[in-house]
Amino acid sequence: MSSELETSRSQTRGSRWRAIAAIFGSGRNHGVPWLVIVCCAFFSLGKAEALEQVHPGDIIVVPLQEEISPSLALFVRRAVKSADSHGAKAIILDMDTYGGRLDSAEKIVGILNHATIPTYTFVNTNAGSAGSIIALATKHIYMAPVSAIGAAAPILSTGEDLPPTAKEKTISYWSAMIRSSALRNGHNPDIGEAFMNKNKEVKIGTRVIHPKGSLLTLNAQEAAEKIDGKPVLADGIADSVRDLMKKADLKGELVRFEPSGFEQLAFWLTQLSPLLLLGGIIGAYIEMKIPGFGVFGILSIICFALFFLGHYFAGLAGWETVGLFILGMIFVLIEVLFFAHSTIIFGVIGVLLMFGSLLWAMIDHYPGQKFLPTGSMLRVPLMNLTFTLVAAAILITLLARFLPQSSLYRRFILSTSNPPGPSLAGAPRLFARELPLKPGMRGRALTILRPSGKAEFEDHVVDVVTEGEFIAPETPVAIVSSDGMRVVVRGLAASPSTSAS
Repeated sequence: MSSELETSRSQTRGSRWRAIAAIFGSGRNHGVPWLVIVCCAFFSLGKAEALEQVHPGDIIVVPLQEEISPSLALFVRRAVKSADSHGAKAIILDMDTYGGRLDSAEKIVGILNHATIPTYTFVNTNAGSAGSIIALATKHIYMAPVSAIGAAAPILSTGEDLPPTAKEKTISYWSAMIRSSALRNGHNPDIGEAFMNKNKEVKIGTRVIHPKGSLLTLNAQEAAEKIDGKPVLADGIADSVRDLMKKADLKGELVRFEPSGFEQLAFWLTQLSPLLLLGGIIGAYIEMKIPGFGVFGILSIICFALFFLGHYFAGLAGWETVGLFILGMIFVLIEVLFFAHSTIIFGVIGVLLMFGSLLWAMIDHYPGQKFLPTGSMLRVPLMNLTFTLVAAAILITLLARFLPQSSLYRRFILSTSNPPGPSLAGAPRLFARELPLKPGMRGRALTILRPSGKAEFEDHVVDVVTEGEFIAPETPVAIVSSDGMRVVVRGLAASPSTSAS
């Protein structure tokens, strides 16, 4: 009796491993190409980390030498988070910009205000318009001998002036934001407001620094001038970043971050993250319904890889979220392959880990903040994830209803698991209810049963499901029960001596 039980267990384990082999060894499978795709997708991520290794006590230089844009904001966020989390001593913005988008400047200001280490701006020639707003969000400002800062009036993207009412509203809002940022970082708030509002007079003591009637712009000498022992704006004048480090008494290894070139791509990937998640989920669902590993599995992997890659370069996700997602996948596979019909613990844990990693990857969390995110931090990620899950549920319901009847699905089934031949060339393929199916009837699996798939009984192709085990193609099967459209089968051993009941 014990030997028969052991033989049964061995056969079950063998069928599962044959089924696993069938997943990765079917005619459609090209394991090397999809593995190469995943490796290439994350190669650039690892390369970027290798080029920007930050150690405790390092001085981080972040170049802002282009138009202020959404992609530049993503770059600054990644640099600031990396510097903070690795214990850098200070962050220096190497700035040479004529300005750019105010909304992007606002994001960068918010990012800098989250920094827990000293922040510096080195005005390397220009800190115009939006650049001056960003400079006020750092604790210290140094300027090159020939440089200027200021003139932050809002204008349209075409270069034209705003309509009067819109201009008044914009200036009022941004003046308040600039004053708040300047006060937070120890700068004169009147200076910041005068950068944007031409009707603002700047007066220090009894001395009028800037009268009404024009936007304030300061050169290096004016910004570094001391009145009553305090500089107007800049802590000093420096010839270079290293000269700034010397004058500010910053000692440490200088590490310069550089835009990876992926920031613009990351901007679009994060904007499209709900669609990427939807593509990954639907691709995985269709792949599970079709034998072997093919285009839908590759599509799912690409979608999830692009999701995590985009959020990494946006400064939102790290390797830990990817690891959490993979761990969840492993738990789900363990549930499906080894514990089907006996427990749901592994499956539930795996699904929670996967969804948790997806949600965590979208949360803008900074070093020093509490581990648990706030409601404002969760709002947008939860909206995106909820939209994805609702859309996925609707699409999966429609696919479950119509996919098995589609010619595309049948073509995949027949071309991958049942090559045409004389014995099946004209065999009718009917639904289970059109063929009298009784318990004990024997046939063979046409596709991998994981646990559902196709089997052949008396030259009829039938949709079947196992009791939880995975069964490889061409394995003899027997019907256990038949209830309407649901036909339950079990695998039979190849040898007559072991398969006889």
